[in-house]
Amino acid sequence: MKVNDVPQDERYFTGTNIRDICYAVDDEGKYHQVASAGWEPKNEALALTWEHIKEEAEAIRKEVVAQKKSPLAYYMHLKLCSIPILADDTGIPRRIIKRHLNMEAFLRADSEYIAKYAAALNIDANDLKPEKFTHGDSF
Repeated sequence: MKVNDVPQDERYFTGTNIRDICYAVDDEGKYHQVASAGWEPKNEALALTWEHIKEEAEAIRKEVVAQKKSPLAYYMHLKLCSIPILADDTGIPRRIIKRHLNMEAFLRADSEYIAKYAAALNIDANDLKPEKFTHGDSF
């Protein structure tokens, strides 16, 4: 691919400093790193992936409303966060995080845990309140 042919489809990167690096050949035949704002096939794949993640998150949200899962489970899925990653980010043991995915245990979690979860997931602590899910708020 030539330097001038590097795709610049900015659908997902508009207004950000995020760029992909591509290798392209200049007029002298030398390879260079060239920043790309994305390209259509990759952007379509990302759109389909996020659509699927949001559908799964909606199913989890319904389980939160039914008191089967905690709001933590919803936000972990939406933010693509696993138990080991959340444990590393919060310093909370994995077994406690796993327990807090259950609504009953989550309701007994103290505010220190909730604050740590919110900070790690980059959300407001109030977003983790179960009442927010039962009032039909959209996410």
